[in-house]
Amino acid sequence: MKITSTSCICPVLVCLCFVQRCYGAAHHGSIKVTRNQTKHVEGETEVHHRPKRGWVWNQFFVLEEHMGPDPQYVGKLHSNSDKGDGSVKYILTGEGAGTIFIIDDTTGDIHSTKSLDREQKTHYVLHAQAIDRRTNKPLEPESEFIIKVQDINDNAPKFTDGPYIVTVPEMSEMGTSVLQVTATDADDPTYGNSARVVYSILQGQPYFSVDPKTGVIRTALHNMDREAREHYSVVIQAKDMAGQVGGLSGSTTVNITLTDVNDNPPRFPQKHYQLYVPESAQVGSAVGKIKANDADTGSNADMKYTIINGDGSGVFSISTDKETREGILSLKKPLNYEKKKSYTLNIEGANTHLDFRFSHLGPFKDVTMLKIIVGDVDEPPLFTMPSYVMEVYENAKIGTTVGTVTAQDPDTANSLVRYFIDHNMEEDRYFTIDASTGTIKTAKIFDREETPWYNITVAASDTDNPELVSHVPVGVRILDVNDNPPELAREYDVVVCENAKPGQVIQTITATDKDNSANGARFRFSLDEGLSLNPNFTLRDNEDNTASILTRRRRYSRTTQDIYYLPVLISDGGVPPLSSSSTLTIRVCACERDGRVRTCHAEAFLSSAGLSTGALIAILLCVVILLVFSLAIVVLFITLRRSKKEPLIISEEDVRENVVTYDDEGGGEEDTEAFDITALRNPSAAEELKYRRDVRPEVKPVLRHHPSSSLDSIDVQEFIKQRLAEADLDPSVPPYDSLQTYAYEGHRSEAGSISSLDSATTHSDQDYNYLGDWGPEFKKLAELYGEIESERTT
Repeated sequence: MKITSTSCICPVLVCLCFVQRCYGAAHHGSIKVTRNQTKHVEGETEVHHRPKRGWVWNQFFVLEEHMGPDPQYVGKLHSNSDKGDGSVKYILTGEGAGTIFIIDDTTGDIHSTKSLDREQKTHYVLHAQAIDRRTNKPLEPESEFIIKVQDINDNAPKFTDGPYIVTVPEMSEMGTSVLQVTATDADDPTYGNSARVVYSILQGQPYFSVDPKTGVIRTALHNMDREAREHYSVVIQAKDMAGQVGGLSGSTTVNITLTDVNDNPPRFPQKHYQLYVPESAQVGSAVGKIKANDADTGSNADMKYTIINGDGSGVFSISTDKETREGILSLKKPLNYEKKKSYTLNIEGANTHLDFRFSHLGPFKDVTMLKIIVGDVDEPPLFTMPSYVMEVYENAKIGTTVGTVTAQDPDTANSLVRYFIDHNMEEDRYFTIDASTGTIKTAKIFDREETPWYNITVAASDTDNPELVSHVPVGVRILDVNDNPPELAREYDVVVCENAKPGQVIQTITATDKDNSANGARFRFSLDEGLSLNPNFTLRDNEDNTASILTRRRRYSRTTQDIYYLPVLISDGGVPPLSSSSTLTIRVCACERDGRVRTCHAEAFLSSAGLSTGALIAILLCVVILLVFSLAIVVLFITLRRSKKEPLIISEEDVRENVVTYDDEGGGEEDTEAFDITALRNPSAAEELKYRRDVRPEVKPVLRHHPSSSLDSIDVQEFIKQRLAEADLDPSVPPYDSLQTYAYEGHRSEAGSISSLDSATTHSDQDYNYLGDWGPEFKKLAELYGEIESERTT
């Protein structure tokens, strides 16, 4: 099977196609199919050989972007089994088979029905097979072949990263690399020159150049100056087909900015300046500005201003404003037109950041001369001193001279000065001032102990121009006069022990004086000489502004006298000396052996009897316990009395004389022997006098017998009265009121009582056999009483 192809797009390709076709005809088209053969050789066995392939393939080529009206011929398939009679059928499968590529199943011609783009898909893999049209059996095994899309120059180069923004320092050497640009071409770089790109510069000459192969942009001139031109727009072109005619091209823009270097020294616009400054300018204030121009920018234009010489270097100073790069001229000392009317300054402005590559362009500094003219201004009066301190004694009379302030007019006119006190504060009212002379006098009497210092403000103004006012602070110190006597420093609590010895120091006292140390630093202590000699205590001056109080006898008794009074005389060392008398109160207290005060109160008298504080507390505690115990006995006695009366107060529903409470289940009917209420329930059962069970009677009981006939006729009211009389006459009744309640149930029924209350005192002869006739409900009761009756009979 052989392949033929006619895909040629140019004379060169025609030659290639011719070579290809010749090569295919020589090597492929004439190959015959060799079937599996069995070779019989004498003396040898039958040998099977692998069948050889019936067709040999080459790659097919199809041009991209085919725009013809007819399908593009790709190639031809031919099998050696094909005799040209139409018995062989060719089948094409794989990528694009039936849609992009179609085959004539009889001739094996392959055509492309669509325009292909190599940049989207470079090749297609298909499978071909030849079968017998009659039997549909394959004549050859299925084989794979490739159809490659042959590239044409249909894509222009593109700059994917453009446009570009780049910087390069000014004054750079020629050939300094600025930027490398790269263009890409989507065409096949392995086939022809479709993807071979060449770079060129369309705009930006003669300042910049570009390497045609690498795309590196470089400076093309020496010493490009930013101050002359800062921004450049360079257009770079990329063209394929190695730059030949007919190639496609693309371009991009490169914006290049020259960055600044310090290649320009600062320069003052003028060599001489003149500045007017009034003499009233405040010290520290800015009086003028000066600036040197620098064509550079940023830190390359930073500079520093200095005063290098001149007669005003001590009066003025200069600093640099970093934002405006101006020199700020300030006043260091006050100006005086009357003394100096002008100053001359030499000011230098120099760059702070130098680039030594361009030092040959320097020097990078400049100097100018500044003449300052001092202007005459009408000034306020000037005091001879910046502040005044004056003194006056306390208690001085009103109108006493304190001192004098002086001010002069600094102007040439030398006007008269008027003085006054600036009454902004209340304390300034203590002084007056002479408006012409400036003499300050007292307006009140002062007390140093209250206020030792006064601050006032004196103002001075020109008589010709009262609005020009100057001020000066004046401090007045009040001098001390010995007008306060000394006194004890505090209230002393002086204590003397009862067991004190003669000459014992019981207290050290000191004094204080409101006057200053000159009139009160030395104090003298003594006892009042006008009084008789004190037999109990004495005083000793320690000559260090303290004094000691000493005892003069042995032992003191609080029972005799518990408080002593000792007058003390204190004098100071002032001129004239002042003295005062103070009285010390001395208490007598009981002390321990080591001198510690035990107590100074009334309980100390018990201590003299030999009882300590702990013993006294124990005695008081015992007394309290006895009182509480006695109170408890009284409360218990009252409670017992009340508890005895309470059992006699019986509820109206309870007719028993007493109530016995049990905590167990009880002993049955025998428990009723603790009380007997038969007599209360039936008057006829009361045969004898019943006494209280809780009190032992002192008399023998008297038995009373009543005939049965009289008992039956006893009236209930009469019976109660009789019981009441017996209770009143009973000698065993305790001496307190009691309440006995009686109740009557009525006459006995004919059936009698079935209660067991009567069984403890009487015996009944009643027959209970009739209970058996009452029915099954009373069967158990009849059996019970029947057994009792039988036991009684037995």
